Amino acid sequence: MPEIQPTDTDRRLMAEAIAEARAGYHEGGVPVGAVLVRDGHILARGHNRLQQEGNPVLHGETDCIRQFGRGGDFAGTTLYTTLSPCAMCAGAIILFGIPRVIVGENRNFAGEMAWLLERGVEVGLLDDADLANFFARFMAERPHLWGEDIKGYERGSDAHL
Repeated sequence: MPEIQPTDTDRRLMAEAIAEARAGYHEGGVPVGAVLVRDGHILARGHNRLQQEGNPVLHGETDCIRQFGRGGDFAGTTLYTTLSPCAMCAGAIILFGIPRVIVGENRNFAGEMAWLLERGVEVGLLDDADLANFFARFMAERPHLWGEDIKGYERGSDAHL
């Protein structure tokens, strides 16, 4: 499935993921937020909780999936995430069969959008400049948090090349 063009509805629903990212930021965490949506209705919300809960697998996307719960039907859903998913989160998207992902920005972290596309997930990129600036400011303000979570992933993936 090809990369898709986000719609006005996608832009509106990304605002909900951004609200989750801001909540994580105000809690002292990495500001990645996500919402899971079907037919315009939000099924679950989540944000990165690595710092808050000391759990390295609670990224925005995986927290959102966790909030949706066990046995949930992911058919026909869209996952909105403020930052391009890392390998772990992309793997969860594939594992649970989430068919569509809308990404807020990928300038500050390229993530695994191409990998998702290769595996048949419809992926759209908003390339939101305000969101990209928000992440850039966060990286400058709290480089130790970014380094532990996002940059740590990049170092880890470089080691496998």
